[in-house]
Amino acid sequence: MKIAVFGLGYVGMTAAACLARQGHEVMGVEVSDEKVAIVNAGKSPIAEPGLNELVGRAVRKGLLSATKDASRLLDDCAVAMVCVGTPSAPDGSHNMSFIVEVSRQIAQSIGPSRTRTLTVVFRSTMRPGTIEELVLPIFEDKLRDRIDLVELVYNPEFLRESVAIQDFFNPPKIVIGTKDGRRCAALDELNAKIEAPIFYTTYRAAEMTKFVDNSFHAVKVAFANEVGRVCDKLGISAVTVHKIFTSDTKLNISPYYLRPGGAFGGSCLPKDVRALQYIASDVGAHTHLLDSLLRSNDAHKNFLFENCLKGVPAGGQVLMLGLAFKENSDDLRESPNIDLARKFLQSSIRLSIYDPHVEPCTLLGQNLGYAFSNLPALRKLLISKSVAESELFDLVVDTRGWAKDMTLRTKWVIDVNTLS
Repeated sequence: MKIAVFGLGYVGMTAAACLARQGHEVMGVEVSDEKVAIVNAGKSPIAEPGLNELVGRAVRKGLLSATKDASRLLDDCAVAMVCVGTPSAPDGSHNMSFIVEVSRQIAQSIGPSRTRTLTVVFRSTMRPGTIEELVLPIFEDKLRDRIDLVELVYNPEFLRESVAIQDFFNPPKIVIGTKDGRRCAALDELNAKIEAPIFYTTYRAAEMTKFVDNSFHAVKVAFANEVGRVCDKLGISAVTVHKIFTSDTKLNISPYYLRPGGAFGGSCLPKDVRALQYIASDVGAHTHLLDSLLRSNDAHKNFLFENCLKGVPAGGQVLMLGLAFKENSDDLRESPNIDLARKFLQSSIRLSIYDPHVEPCTLLGQNLGYAFSNLPALRKLLISKSVAESELFDLVVDTRGWAKDMTLRTKWVIDVNTLS
């Protein structure tokens, strides 16, 4: 099957490479000249374990390429997959400008000679009602009496950075929203070799799914960290309490996200919580628990910083292990580690950071913008492993669990993941 993937970020690049691995012919469409050049050179523009190898293999086989111009691309494609970002707008809602632009681009690219249906699959997180009230009118306006040439589908992704390839082929579930909740032949073919529960439903129910998942993940992280703070104040081991709590798989739930440790962050949880808060306010719902999530998360960032300060003299020197929001990733968007680093700098503490996955010269797009707008001195702060192991630090803040495998010269190590 020939597939066009619009947006070669963390979701789109993973999808493009994995689809090519399945034997499909994939063309990535991306506005960034740099990303296009990187992909066509057989490399991944993002850091994700195993992705570089998948991209290189697919490019060599002629199954994957990238372009900026999609004007003639869709003539031969059966599926157009939209994976562009929906970042937070100033009011907390999702910024839908990329969705609008790509929808117009796809609609305009459907040539007059086309006779077979193009399945347009949206994977970006979107407010319930977006397909029906924003996307569909764009296609109707451009195609008019030829609207039957397009089948709109909403198929949210459930990929975790650093294990995205594994999650693509082994997802927890597959959710497919269609106009009438009926099956989609193109997606049935794409998912034929993937074993996972499949739910066909309406657009709105499918669009709501991602908000529910990400908000609950945020609830779990915030809840675990609140329990961790209480344990700390009472002199109780949060590790022990967590072990006992998660051992109960009959009444309690899985341990993932429920271990007290670092604050939540990244490109999904914070922005989707904000967007759901905006939606709840817009429709007059009263979501007091959801409204407290980001405040609780900010409180935990302050708690971690205050704990770190206890072992650092005025003007002391601190080493942070890990800056991206997750290990084996270079994604700095809304990373709580950037907030922690900024707090150290504001307190006139000399800071160094070791993260082998973060290379300032390779950061692109929103990731690049977020990194340097929130931590302008990033290039000066990053050091190599050899330097990290040779210098003397008053404190090492370990956000990854790397300290045990390094020879560090320090008076104190605090492991953010265990609050110890």
